Amino acid sequence: MIYRNFKDKKLSRLAFGTMRLPLIDGNIDEKQTFQMVDLALDSGVNYFDTAYPYHGGMSEVVVGKALKRHDRDSFYLATKFPGHQISSSYNAEEIFEEQLNKCGVDRFDFYLLHNVYENSINVYKDEKWKILDYFLQQKKNGRIGHLGFSTHGGLNIIEDFLDYCDGNMEFCQIQLNYLDWQLQNAKAKYELLTSKGIPVWVMEPVRGGRLAKLDDESEAELKAIRPNDSIASYALRWLMGLSGVTTILSGMSDLKQMRDNIKTFEKEDLLSEKEAAIIERAVKKMQNSVPCTSCRYCCDGCPIGLDIPMLLSVYNDIKFSPSVNTSMRLDVLPKEKLPSACLKCGKCARVCPQKIDIPTALGSLTEALSKMPKWADISREREEAAKKLKAKR
Repeated sequence: MIYRNFKDKKLSRLAFGTMRLPLIDGNIDEKQTFQMVDLALDSGVNYFDTAYPYHGGMSEVVVGKALKRHDRDSFYLATKFPGHQISSSYNAEEIFEEQLNKCGVDRFDFYLLHNVYENSINVYKDEKWKILDYFLQQKKNGRIGHLGFSTHGGLNIIEDFLDYCDGNMEFCQIQLNYLDWQLQNAKAKYELLTSKGIPVWVMEPVRGGRLAKLDDESEAELKAIRPNDSIASYALRWLMGLSGVTTILSGMSDLKQMRDNIKTFEKEDLLSEKEAAIIERAVKKMQNSVPCTSCRYCCDGCPIGLDIPMLLSVYNDIKFSPSVNTSMRLDVLPKEKLPSACLKCGKCARVCPQKIDIPTALGSLTEALSKMPKWADISREREEAAKKLKAKR
């Protein structure tokens, strides 16, 4: 495992992000999660990142249980305060004490203000809640080692928040990968942070799995160079070339993914000029994709419970390769869970960190499906059923 220094600590370049833990029947697979934590520690991974809302609040619990089986000084644990979630009030002390209890620890090595962006910055800055003051006090009390923030906000939001914090943010976690370098203006955010001497933590290095698969031509070119390396490894190696990046969080969902990532981080191995050129060409082919990272913030407020990230994933697949095969994940869904069921209320779009116009995207997916032979038949059946229902009324 390769490491980077952060103040008095040596952090593994690969960090275990726990937003996408393995599941069984909708619940976290504790057995496999424990195995993943053990493998990570045995391989030199020492940074574990969770958050209050991950897995419906259970990520903190399971990660805490998994880590409690190990020497407390063998790992660094990070979690986050959910000021980005819509609420009538924000009680920093109540949440923090709950998190310590859920994780079974008496301190957090790293603590973040979660997703400071356009819709949450005023919550974090509102003196009524005293959020920053409280966590700075916990740092003084030794219950927080280092204080930082994560963000999906625009460049102006990051600048505004850094000014407000007046030098009290020690690190910043941003969405950073070779696709978002331009698409999400990550280059400018990275340069802003590094110009201020703020170390960068990376989230979404493989774009929620999107960069684990490229177009056939690009994959063939990369496989010709390194036949035994995964496509995902190129996204991680691309990040190794950024000197301002301290650690790279990967939301690994099974042991296979973890083994592959650990292999990638055995040594510093930057992309060659030829590999970088292939990646650059692949990015140009992806510019029209919907930038969903499967964070699932949109799902909480959907009044009909659509699995929006899955639907957007299907939409991106169809945009790249229109075929019935790409829509197979929709076959088992009832009518009320298909994209055509979207009420276009806009609640999802208002909380989306990527600022995706989700109702429009789902409408476009519905239209794209209607042009495919199988789904055209389904659309006609539904239109006829709707007409009959309207006639009865």
